[in-house]
Formats: sequence, structure tokens, C-alpha cells
Amino acid sequence: MPASNALFSSRFGFLMAAIGFAVGLGNIWRFPYLTGENGGGAFVLMYLLCVLLIGVPIIMAELLIGRRGRLSPPGSLAAIAVTEKVSLCWRWLGNLNVLAAFLIVGVYAVIVGWVLRYLYLAGMGRFAAMTAGSASDLFAATRADTSAMLLWTLLGLMLTGAIIVGGVQQGIERAVRVLMPMLFGLLVLLAIYNVFAGGMAAAINYLFVPDFSLVTPSLLLVVVGQAFFSIGVAMAGMMTFGAYLPSDISIPRSALIIALGDTLVALLAGLVIFPAVFHHGLDPAGGTGLIFQTLPVAFAQMPGGYTVSVLFFLLLSVAAITSMVGLVEPINVWLAEIMGWQRRRAALVALAGAATLSLVSALSFSGWSELQTLGMPLSQLLDFVPNQLLLPIGGLLIAVFAGWRMSAATTAEELGLAGSAGGWDSLLFRSWQLLVRFLVPGAIGAIFYFGLAA
Repeated sequence: MPASNALFSSRFGFLMAAIGFAVGLGNIWRFPYLTGENGGGAFVLMYLLCVLLIGVPIIMAELLIGRRGRLSPPGSLAAIAVTEKVSLCWRWLGNLNVLAAFLIVGVYAVIVGWVLRYLYLAGMGRFAAMTAGSASDLFAATRADTSAMLLWTLLGLMLTGAIIVGGVQQGIERAVRVLMPMLFGLLVLLAIYNVFAGGMAAAINYLFVPDFSLVTPSLLLVVVGQAFFSIGVAMAGMMTFGAYLPSDISIPRSALIIALGDTLVALLAGLVIFPAVFHHGLDPAGGTGLIFQTLPVAFAQMPGGYTVSVLFFLLLSVAAITSMVGLVEPINVWLAEIMGWQRRRAALVALAGAATLSLVSALSFSGWSELQTLGMPLSQLLDFVPNQLLLPIGGLLIAVFAGWRMSAATTAEELGLAGSAGGWDSLLFRSWQLLVRFLVPGAIGAIFYFGLAA
């Protein structure tokens, strides 16, 4: 059992950390965009079903594994394997999750650097006379300037490290208690601004009016994939935070709050982004370009654009840093465990490794953009390996381990659902067990198969 200061001091602190990890830059632009382009309210309804039936069960599985083992993801899986009398090879599932987190943070840190640079540019008033052409040129110049990109990336890693070095309560929990309410507050403030600035009606129609004619089997796969990846499954973060979760906090209730909180942020983000886009006649498509090319043009045209641009990129910066904490902390605790290092030393090594990989990622957007590896550009490969390979495999194996290799008595006890036979707790547990044993592996297997086929 870890020392008391190695656990979250409250459910609120844990939830803020877990939601902060789940909420990332992809939520803020990708989820609203997918919603509008794929049936609006119909997509949202299907997404919520997938979150409840797939996302919540696997979050529960990761949290219970982490809390049961109380170690790094590999250490927790090994400890449980011993007590459950199953193969110690399951430890490698934890190593796979940590590897996925490391590869993701190497790419993600570069995008975090872009966000921090744009926050600086917003503060300097650089968007005041922005046009579509100048916005495109600015983004291209940002990606091409490897030195500047790396400096901003290092700043993001340094901010992340400052939080992690402080430990669970004095570092992670103290930071998220401030940052996550700030994130929610900024989202609400900017959404209220859009009510008066214009474009809200068009945004609501885009996001929430259902168009069931767009619902197809291929769309269902998109929905499942977004639900699976947006809440941070198989990235080692949830399992690590589970190791810091006090025993008296309900895992099922917490998992539901995490999933719904993540979805709420994504929907609020849509009400922040798309009113400005529609009101100024801009293109709602464009992925990453929506943030770095389309919105700066909108800021230049709207009343109070300077203030709105600063608040918006501050919002993105908060989301980016809290996600980075959830990605780097598993690497940090894994290094501390296997090397016997203190937290500070392990964090420095983890961040140095992330910085090195970030340099490779930064070069893949500039000097090495023409480099082909395994038949694809380097930037695409760095994204493909963790997201299309490691995460689906990791999520599938987590479901198998929790559903088939851990005993029902163990999982029911850890979930707090070991009630009397035939009671409500028993019904909830059986439902979770059926989902994690059958539906979740099937859905993840479909994502994996069709993702590779594509």
C-alpha cells in the first residue's frame, strides 16, 4: 500500500486529474467536427451509447487493475498475475501501455508547443489583421521553424515536469484543482460570449440537430473509434491514476463521471469554436487547421477578438498540459520503479526521452518531411504506430485480462460490487463483466481490423 501522500486526497482531485488526462486537444477540435459532419445529434446519441457501453467498462478495468496493484502499470499487472496465479507475461501489457504513452507524448508535445506559441502570438496581438492567406503562412512558418518549435515544445515539457516533480498531492492534484476548473470556466465564458457575438444558432444546428440519413455502418466504426480513443484508453494514464485512488472511492461512479465529463468538454468546445466559424463564413472542416488557420481569421474579425483569442489559446494550453501530465506520469513512475530512482530523477529522464523523440517529430514536419519509412511519411508513422497499433492491442488485452484472467471475486471486490446474489450490485457487476468480456473486445477488434484495412 502506498504512503498516504502517494494517493489522491479526495475524489474531486482524482476526477480532475483523470478528466484532465482524458480531455485533450483532439477532443476540442476533432469531436465537434466529427459530430457536425456525421449526423449532428444522431452522432452524439451514438457516441454517448458507445461511451457508456465501451468507454466506461474499460476505464473501470484500468482503474481496478491500477488500484489492485498499487504500482506502475507493468508492476500492477505482475502483482495481480501472481495473486491470480496467471502468467507473468501479462506484465508486458503494462510495458506496451507505457510505450504507447511515450510515443504519443513525443508527437503530442510538439502540438502542445504550437499551442503555447499561438498563446504567445495572441497575447502579442498578432491576430489583429489576420487573413486566410497570412494565417496559412504563419502556420506553415511555425511548422518549418524546427528550432523555435523545439523551444516551445521544451517549454510545454518543462511545465509538465514542474507539476509531476511535486508528487501526487502537492504536484498533480494541486495543479488540476486549479487548471481543470479554469478550463471549464473558460469554456463556459467563451460559449456565453458566442451567444451574444452571433453564430450560436448555426452551431447548435450543426452539432445537435440529428440527421439519421448520415448514419451508416462505417459511421458506427468512427463513433466507436472516437469514443475509445478520446477517453485515453490503453495509454497507461488511467491505470497509473488508479494506483493513486483511495480504496473508499467508487470506481464505477468515477468512471461514469470521467466519461461524461470528457464528453461535456467536447460539446462545450463545439459551442466555443463553431459559432465564430459560422458567423464569419469560414470553413468548419480542416482538422488541426481549424485551430491554427481558421480561428485566427475569425478572431481578427470579431469584436473583442484580442481577448477572445488569448482566452481560447489559454484554454487549449490548459487542456494540453493536463493531458501531458497523464501521459508522462506513467513513464515517470515506471522508471522510478524499475531503476529505484527518486521521483525527480525519474521525471527528468522521462522528460529528456520525450524531448528527444519530440525533436524527431518536429523534424518530421520540416527537414525530414520527405522521409519515407515503411511506405509512409515519418510524421504519419509516428502517429500510426501508437494510435492504430498499440492502443487497440492494449485496450483489447486490458479487457481480456480484467474480464477473463482476474477472478470474478477479485474484480467485484475492487469495483465495490460484491453485493448479495441477485441484488443491484450483482446486476451491475454481471453487466460490466459481459461488456468487458464480449462487447469491448469485439468493438476494439473491429476498430483494429478496419483501421489496418483502411
